[in-house]
Parts: sequence; structure tokens; C-alpha cells
Amino acid sequence: MSIQDPTTQPLAVKGFMVGYLEALSLVERLHRLLLDVIKDEFERVGVLEINAVQALLLFNIGDNEVTAGELKSRGYYQGSNVSYNLKKLVEMGYMHHQRCEIDRRSVRVRLTEKGRYIRDVVSDLFSRHADGMESKGVLGDAGIEDISQSLKRMERYWSDQIRYIY
Repeated sequence: MSIQDPTTQPLAVKGFMVGYLEALSLVERLHRLLLDVIKDEFERVGVLEINAVQALLLFNIGDNEVTAGELKSRGYYQGSNVSYNLKKLVEMGYMHHQRCEIDRRSVRVRLTEKGRYIRDVVSDLFSRHADGMESKGVLGDAGIEDISQSLKRMERYWSDQIRYIY
């Protein structure tokens, strides 16, 4: 199935399709912008050895102890190179890793003190942004709730499409 050119579709469909494509583009741009915002914060505080993707991974793990597989299934990490990033974070001292006692093939990871510092830097950044957006009227409780609910419905729809294919 190919995506039709929106200009050849009926007006009602064309309007929704244009809006849908704009929303997809916006989600993609926002993710890249989020990584840039984290990178800029790390440059400001003088942390240069890890990248924004790795910092976001540390933030998402938080106080949990997880396996590499759980990182993706729990939604903590969306990239394809999770093993590489975990290896680098362990080598740089941001994470501890330990073989699972029950399944020796599985490795459990958790943050070190150094990793918790990075998590806190990202958490403080997000807290400042949340306060700023709310105080400046960029988004309020209702707006953020509407966005979250809409994105969750889109996530469920896409997940269902993947399951339907297989």
C-alpha cells in the first residue's frame, strides 16, 4: 500500500491527511529538538562525555534495575543500538551491570552515583521547562492532558497495526 498524494484525494480526506503528516513531522522534529535541548544543557554544565540519547536513557532508567530487553519493552529506550549505549555507559562508569543469577545470559543494569547525577541534571532541566511552560501559558494542565491522550491513542493504533500485520 502506498500513501497517495494528498492533493489528489477528496477534500475531507485531504485535510485529515495533511494534518496527520504535519503531526508526524512535528513528533519527529520535537524528538530531535529534545535531544538538542539536553545536549545544550550538558554543554552548559560541562558534561561532554555522554550524548543526549545516553542521558535520556539514564533518566528513564532512574532508580530501576533492568535488563536490556526491558529497556525497550518498558519504553525507556527507543533506539536500535541499546547494547552499544549500555556498554559505553558501563565503561564510562554511569551504570553498573551484573549477570542475572537465574538466567546467566541476561545482564541487569542500574545507575551508579555518576549516572544518578546525570539523571538529576535531566530531571532538573525537565522540571524547569515544565514550570516555564506553565507559568508562561505555553501549556496548562488541560493542554498537556489533551496532547498526551491523543499521542497515546496514536500509539495504540500503530501498535495494533503492527500486531495485525504479524
